[in-house]
Amino acid sequence: MTTSSVSPPLTTASSIGAGVAAGLPSRATRAIEPLPLRFLRLVPGLLLLAAVGFGGKVIEQSIAHYGKAHHLTLPNIEYVLWAILIGLVIANTVGLPKIFVAGVATYDFWLKVGIVLLGSRFLLGDVLRLGGISLGLVAIEITLALALMHGLGRAFGLKPKLTSLLAVGSAVCGVSAIIATQGAIDADEEESSTAIAAILALGALSLFTFPLIGHSLHLGDHAYGLWAGLAVDNTAEATAAGALYSDVAGKFAVLVKTTRNAMIGFVVLGYALYWSSRGQAQRVGNKVRFLWQKFPRFVLGFLLISLLASVAVFTKPQLTALGNLSRWAFLLTFAGVGLRTNIRELGKQGWRPLAIGALGEVAIAAITLALVFGADRLFHI
Repeated sequence: MTTSSVSPPLTTASSIGAGVAAGLPSRATRAIEPLPLRFLRLVPGLLLLAAVGFGGKVIEQSIAHYGKAHHLTLPNIEYVLWAILIGLVIANTVGLPKIFVAGVATYDFWLKVGIVLLGSRFLLGDVLRLGGISLGLVAIEITLALALMHGLGRAFGLKPKLTSLLAVGSAVCGVSAIIATQGAIDADEEESSTAIAAILALGALSLFTFPLIGHSLHLGDHAYGLWAGLAVDNTAEATAAGALYSDVAGKFAVLVKTTRNAMIGFVVLGYALYWSSRGQAQRVGNKVRFLWQKFPRFVLGFLLISLLASVAVFTKPQLTALGNLSRWAFLLTFAGVGLRTNIRELGKQGWRPLAIGALGEVAIAAITLALVFGADRLFHI
């Protein structure tokens, strides 16, 4: 990599959580920067996200038009995958120049915006019914995933706190859960970086493997979306894996993943209490405040928009507009998924955490698939 480029800021905990690495200004610098200057710093990266996402749409439509014009049956590869692939090529060839880093790092913000606006496409009754099913399956998935990852960590001789980070990341919500847990249990930077690298690498693989498995098993859109939301760790990758299958599958994947994300505070609190009882982490004072600090606020936004849609606050054209805005927000997210994934950096963290993560994820995917088949038979999702 040349000195004029930097890798996406997602291979260390500090660069993911605090956003200070790879060319991003420190919090102190941002605090004294005028607001217009801070916005201007984001513009190049935002334009790159839009260009990559739009490029994915153009490729998808061009292939479809070519096949139609020449009477060919070509595979319908969604724009989601094209946008991710374009981003991956950029990130792993020329690298991401410093001027784009701050704007590209906003992909996580657009993910949350997309999820909130997606609430307009769910009636609250559907959310409560499916959310209830999801909550039961999520509770089973979290329990099994935590137990499985700790068993694998002990078997492979990993450090206990690294095992805790891998367990939380695979059980709840990937990188976000690892970052939240790192501070709560006083894990060091290297352990957090290693866990994040393993989760990111496995999340990238899920984008290619889950749709193929779903199609080979002839899973319905609802069942596949439920499976992707349960088994894929990071919210961005879960959303993309669902959207790669179908629009309906993408909606269900987001709903289930949002239910899973809502559990983060309880899981992190449990680990904080465990490690503080061993004298290796700070004590948790106000537990209610701790849970509120860890709770993902965008879940409340999703529920609010769903409630407003259910009581007919929005007209039909407004619901259509909100749905389209949600798709555009996800388009920026999918572009960011590719641009932030540096394969070479992910490979530098060692083979053992990745091997443990891979074994655990395969087992979790199989277990959750069985849960989905069972739920489909019982509740006809």
